[in-house]
This record gives sequence, structure tokens and C-alpha cells, in this order.
Amino acid sequence: MAPFIPWNSQPLDAWADKYAQGQFVDLAGRRTHYIEQGAGEPVLLLHGFFYDAYIWAANIDALAEHFKVYALDLWGFGYSTRAPLDYGYPLYAEQVLRFMDHLGLERASLVGQSLGGGTAISFCVGHRSRVNKLLLVDPAGLPNPLPFTEKIFNFPHVGEFLMGLNTNAIRRKTLGDYWIHTRALITDRYFENVTRFQKINQTTEALLAVLRKRFFDTLSQEIQQLGQMDVPILLVWGRQDKAVPLRLGQEMHRILPGSRLEILDNAGHVPNYECAAAFNQLAVDFLVSSQ
Repeated sequence: MAPFIPWNSQPLDAWADKYAQGQFVDLAGRRTHYIEQGAGEPVLLLHGFFYDAYIWAANIDALAEHFKVYALDLWGFGYSTRAPLDYGYPLYAEQVLRFMDHLGLERASLVGQSLGGGTAISFCVGHRSRVNKLLLVDPAGLPNPLPFTEKIFNFPHVGEFLMGLNTNAIRRKTLGDYWIHTRALITDRYFENVTRFQKINQTTEALLAVLRKRFFDTLSQEIQQLGQMDVPILLVWGRQDKAVPLRLGQEMHRILPGSRLEILDNAGHVPNYECAAAFNQLAVDFLVSSQ
């Protein structure tokens, strides 16, 4: 058995050279890693908290058959820059804008899960002319009390201690408790691929900084504004989502006139993985439609 590699221990550049599968672009001195695939109209994929671009591994091939797909690692995640930043939706909306400007993308459709969904909402409200469609997968944004386990990680020093333990148990339990409904889908290979970037030095600091900013559920006003805009929106929700429960999806659907809500059974917070085939069909149909 290979020796355990401690969390938060590996140099970013060396780990990226070994495992990053995409390209890198410098945006105002901050490096962004992204995977580019396919051809056609541009679609940007924005991952949620705890994940990086790997969250779309079961979806990117299907989408790339129809579109030019860009799967970004948000700052602090994946193989993108690690630095003390003012984490929040404004920062990530800025990253999306700078990315689109750098690549010369005048408009794109945004697909965002959880934190990435909140980022897509924030970006669209601020830059409506740059967005074709929004596909929001269990997006964060509406008021949503922190679960007890997440509160524990916000206690000073406690989060650092727990995330620094030389074990997979903490992260694996978190995936099963809040992200993935069918625990059998948390295979050893899936777990390794999902959490590999968390071996990079300063990742723990970045993850805890994001958690402790408590901004995930602060988009009530922006969601109201989005509801007044003419933009095609598809909401996809896992029926068993424990992190952002379905009732919030139903509330968001109510606030966003003309939006469509699709509920996937036997799926939690990452239905694009647990129900990949169904999600891919929904996504392609929505994104290629003339609506």
C-alpha cells in the first residue's frame, strides 16, 4: 500500500505538474487552471465547495459533443492559485469575467453547482449581457442555516486540527453526510480524484477561509434581481440533498418566473454525478434549445 500523503503538504506547482489535466491562464496575477474540450458555443462549468473541476468528470464529454466547454478551478481550489484572498461571490464573479475577457468570450452559458451556482447567479446579475443561459445545480444563495458539523469546522483551531489529521475518514464522512446520497458511489477512486487537490499546501487555509466568510447563502437580493431579468434558467436538484435542501430549490423556482425545476431522485448535492446520464440529457437539451 502506498504511504499516506498528508493533507495540505504538497507544493502547488509540483502537484499540478503531476496531476493537472488542463491549461493555465494568469488573470491579474492569479493563476487559473481550466479544462477545455469540444467546439461550438461556449459553456463555462463552475464547481462547488470541497470540489474542483473534477466534479464535472461524468458530464464534460457529453457536453463537449455539442459545445466548447471550459471547466474552471475557482481560486483556492483545484490547481488554481492559493493566496489570502477576500473570498466571496464578488471575487469569483471577477474571476469568471477576467477569464471570459482573456479568452475573448463575449457571451457564454454558465453551469454552476452549489458555490458555483451562486457564482453564476452573481455574475449574471452583474453582467447580464455576457450570459446566454444559466443551468444551476443545487445552487447556494438563499438563506440556509449551517449544519452542526460545518459549524464545528468554523471554530478556531478545530477545523485546522480535523482537516490536518492523517486520515481519509473526515473527508469521506463529509462526502457521505452532505454531498453524495448513495454512499456506494463514494468509491476509493472517486474519493481520491475528488480530494487530490486538497493535498496541496495552503488548501486547508483556503477552504476554511471560504467557510468562515459565511457567504454561501447571502444572495437573496441578487436572486430577486435575477427574477426580473429575461434569462433562460434551468434548476436541477437532487431530491435527497442535505446541504441545500430541495425546499430551497422550490423557493428559488418560485422567485425566478419562467425558470424550470427538474428534480432527480436518489441524488444528493451532486446530482450531475449520481444521476449523470439523466443530468447530461437535461443539460444538453436545455443548452441546445432555442429558448
